[in-house]
Amino acid sequence: MANYDFHPEVFQLFDRYTHGFIDRREFLEGVSKFAVGGMTAAAILQAFTKNMFAQQIPADDKRIKSEKITVPSPQGNGKIGGYFARPADASGRLPGIVVVHGGQGLYPHFEDVARRLALANFQAFAPDALTTLGGHPGNTEKAQQMMDSLDPEKRIQDFIAAVRYMKNHPMGNGKAGVVGFCWGGGMTNTLAVRMPELDAAVPYYGEQPSAADTAKIKAPLLIQYGALDQRLVKGWPPFEAALKANGKTYTAYLYEGAQHAFHNDTDTARYNKAAAELSWKRTVDFFNKYLRQS
Repeated sequence: MANYDFHPEVFQLFDRYTHGFIDRREFLEGVSKFAVGGMTAAAILQAFTKNMFAQQIPADDKRIKSEKITVPSPQGNGKIGGYFARPADASGRLPGIVVVHGGQGLYPHFEDVARRLALANFQAFAPDALTTLGGHPGNTEKAQQMMDSLDPEKRIQDFIAAVRYMKNHPMGNGKAGVVGFCWGGGMTNTLAVRMPELDAAVPYYGEQPSAADTAKIKAPLLIQYGALDQRLVKGWPPFEAALKANGKTYTAYLYEGAQHAFHNDTDTARYNKAAAELSWKRTVDFFNKYLRQS
């Protein structure tokens, strides 16, 4: 369960704040009525502040080879850099997975997710959408503002370039998947719509595509939501209807008691350990099924 037993409206307000529907002042005003027992509105906001440097797999773990790379993106912003990880003792060609960060950019948590995939015997690339703006600024609120300043189509093209890089990687097996979280979950859905060559996609609590766009999806999907994530759960029934109507291959899970961002162990207020671990096992099993050469 989450570490804070806040009123559901607090989580909804924070979701609206982090996705740009309201600003900081409106969030603080909105949660002020829940500021009781010594918990001020500012303290509530602090409870959601990420420990950006928390990690499960140390960056210097000897089981992993990692590096910063840059990939050309002619149709996007010209290039997209990021963090690449693979098993240190890998032999043979491995599937590639692109890890798409959330709306607050490529802070270290997403590099940690790439390392987790490397330990599962994949090669993973976590691109930084803010590459051409100098990269992640080390502050998630500033990163969110920078993300909003980017041209939406060029952002999409940058991630398309990243997926194609992994699909054609000289040490790859010719297959590539995408896993994305929050904003990155929506981008994962977009890539599934835009890339018929994509082999598998795992959107975590991502914005759903339209019915017309859903019809264009070729890749199998593993779709994961927190059951308490009201904004996105509301969009699930029409998305599922479109998937069924078009005969798409998908599996979906709603994790009871879990909020938006439940997988992110650096998000103190919303992390749900049980849902995070089960969803991750399902993610790895899904990629093993669809990305390994038979």
